[in-house]
Amino acid sequence: MEIRHATNPTDVKHYDTERIRKEFLVENLFNIGELNLVYSHYDRLITGGAVPVKEALKLEAGDLLKTEYFLERREVGIINIADGAGIVTVDGEKYELNKRDCVYVGLGHENVTFASQDSSSPARFYIVSATAHKQYPTKKIAIEEATPNHLGSDSQSNKRTIYQYIHAGGIQSCQLMMGMTLLAPNNMWNTMPPHLHDRRMEAYLYFDMEEDSRVIHFMGRPDETRHIVMKNEQVVFSPPWSIHSGVGTNNYTFIWAMAGENYTFTDMDGVSMDELK
Repeated sequence: MEIRHATNPTDVKHYDTERIRKEFLVENLFNIGELNLVYSHYDRLITGGAVPVKEALKLEAGDLLKTEYFLERREVGIINIADGAGIVTVDGEKYELNKRDCVYVGLGHENVTFASQDSSSPARFYIVSATAHKQYPTKKIAIEEATPNHLGSDSQSNKRTIYQYIHAGGIQSCQLMMGMTLLAPNNMWNTMPPHLHDRRMEAYLYFDMEEDSRVIHFMGRPDETRHIVMKNEQVVFSPPWSIHSGVGTNNYTFIWAMAGENYTFTDMDGVSMDELK
């Protein structure tokens, strides 16, 4: 498990490109036959990627969490981003996830494993975990069952559908919120105009991109913006003081996940275009 420490926005404005990427970008989560995790000190969020092939992969605490098992004091959301179907087993109970399906696993479950139905077409599980104070039921939701929210327009190149999985009106959790945004064909912008939510951080996973496609992810304070050039299946951490918006060279999908002080999806402080610099 890799550790990422929190940063001060006053310091970040002096970072060069290499330092910005080192602090906020996660490049290699999804490796064949591996489960990789990155721990962020922003609201103690953990992101991870599991690509099981012949053998199942187990979600373990390791030495860094200082707990007996991973979900002793945590909850986790899991989404399969691959065409190949996968199976998440929670204390002996199996949940089959097709592409873009999600399962939430609450506090207190000791044994969570990841497997692919077909090793020639392995699942690719995206994992996001936050700290938890009580147990909520484990529950699966397919993308067809998720709450859709249609935003944007073709004229602004940001027509998109937000699917809410783990939130107050869907799967219940302690503090983790998680969903997916699909851009309509020929639309490239997400979350523009941008916003802030100083009460919680956010992580973005960009995927469904061609090998030579890129997303330019914008971050930083509204009047001190920076950018990160991102490839397929890479994650960016967005601090509470930072905007989070992106534009792609081609169409893409992204998964957003949030954790922090409150549990209100609409807690957003809008940023006008005049404020951006």
